[in-house]
Amino acid sequence: MIVSSPDNFRKTREHGFSIQGLKSRHRRRVETMRVGDRLLYYVTGRMGFAATVTVASPMLEEFDWVPAKEIAYRLDYVRKWPPEHWTLAFQGHIHALPRTDFAIIEDEISRSSRRRKALAG
Repeated sequence: MIVSSPDNFRKTREHGFSIQGLKSRHRRRVETMRVGDRLLYYVTGRMGFAATVTVASPMLEEFDWVPAKEIAYRLDYVRKWPPEHWTLAFQGHIHALPRTDFAIIEDEISRSSRRRKALAG
């Protein structure tokens, strides 16, 4: 269960429950969460249960991040720009990516996470 203020819950909802900020002291608890786990939101002040969600992806450490430069050449979306200016594809705040590009990126993120876990353990 995530206990949230009304304002923080509103912000999380505005982001489509795609991201959840938590204090660093809760890190160990968050690290136990797995894809498919269910979360319940309790909103303080309102004293109500506001939503349930399903964890859709693991939390990534920065060293798990996939360098865009390594896969940009595989993305259809990036081909709109000259190769030497590929970073222009990632300027601005919101972009509609083709499903195939999203799948490529998501797959690479999963591979990166699996590689780290294999090395760690």
